[in-house]
Amino acid sequence: MKTNLGSTARACPVSVVIVLAVALSAHGLVVRAGDVLSGPTNSTSGGASWKPLFDGRTLEGWKVTGFAGHGEVEVRDGRILLPMGAMLTGVGYTNPLPKTDYEVSVDAMKIQGSDFFCGLTFPVGDAFCSLIVGGWGGGVVGLSSLDGHDASENETACYRSFESNRWYKIRLRVTSKRIEVWIDEERVIDQSIVGRRVSLRGGEIEQSAPFGIATYQVSGALREIKLRSLALKLEPDTKTK
Repeated sequence: MKTNLGSTARACPVSVVIVLAVALSAHGLVVRAGDVLSGPTNSTSGGASWKPLFDGRTLEGWKVTGFAGHGEVEVRDGRILLPMGAMLTGVGYTNPLPKTDYEVSVDAMKIQGSDFFCGLTFPVGDAFCSLIVGGWGGGVVGLSSLDGHDASENETACYRSFESNRWYKIRLRVTSKRIEVWIDEERVIDQSIVGRRVSLRGGEIEQSAPFGIATYQVSGALREIKLRSLALKLEPDTKTK
């Protein structure tokens, strides 16, 4: 994926804000690295519990995406292996998913190569978007696309170093107003989508819609793919009036 990174790209934020941590500790409060920017990680008020999307044994509920020249996808040792293809290799989820107010979590690993090892395509209302992790030479994280600008060209673009043969926990949150992304519990994207045009970058990645994960000229692996709804569930009022 070649393009001009322009001036919007930034370093992905670090998760410890020293001044805030010192101020809170002065009042006897303990601050863990990641609490400052990560937000809640294990529960969401009124939301559902996590639902596994991958059983760790088969591709049930998934299909291999028909990218030209894709690698031969297989499941082994609890992982979906995405061998390097001519360009894109990926899988797509075949069951219904929410369009908004949900979170997705996946562990992703780059085994070999120097481009993105997680291109997560997901619904945003009636539109679709892709989270790119490790693109444009291996270090760019961002959303493709906002107002027609891809992950290297809009304000979500940031740089991060990714090691090979290391798992990264990626969590995505989609609401009607925002898209947020955490990598290893560090929030790297917190983007308002109010008044913005959310779309996919044109090309083969469109085959990943509505929900799919792909690599680009990279051998990669996936595990622990799961989803939870953030929609409030109202309990019926059973009190006698």
